[in-house]
Amino acid sequence: MRFKLDENFDLRLIPLVAEGGHDVDTVLHERMLGRPDETIYEACLRTRRTLVTLDLDCWNAFLFPPDPTAGIVVVRPPRAIPPLIRTTLASALPALKARDLTGRLWIVEPARIRVYDPREERGG
Repeated sequence: MRFKLDENFDLRLIPLVAEGGHDVDTVLHERMLGRPDETIYEACLRTRRTLVTLDLDCWNAFLFPPDPTAGIVVVRPPRAIPPLIRTTLASALPALKARDLTGRLWIVEPARIRVYDPREERGG
């Protein structure tokens, strides 16, 4: 899998996400810090990377449709502090890495993962 960590993730999470040989890139490494969400979204489309973010704007499937993407994962810890972010993400990674993320919006919370698949709404 190919992931892109948004700028709101600590770079020390890269090894956690990269476990199992997954390819991890970051907004920081691409020198895209401070760029609009739309720019990050477009970069993920071009490079076929799953965006992993804390940004609630990416939850809006009208602004950021998951259909054409390699997937969008919005991590929702109880509070946005590094230990809770790490714990929430770490608990969900086995499930995320075992499933096809393509074209779906994944909302990761401490005790559950919700999935929005626009293809299901269209019956396909």
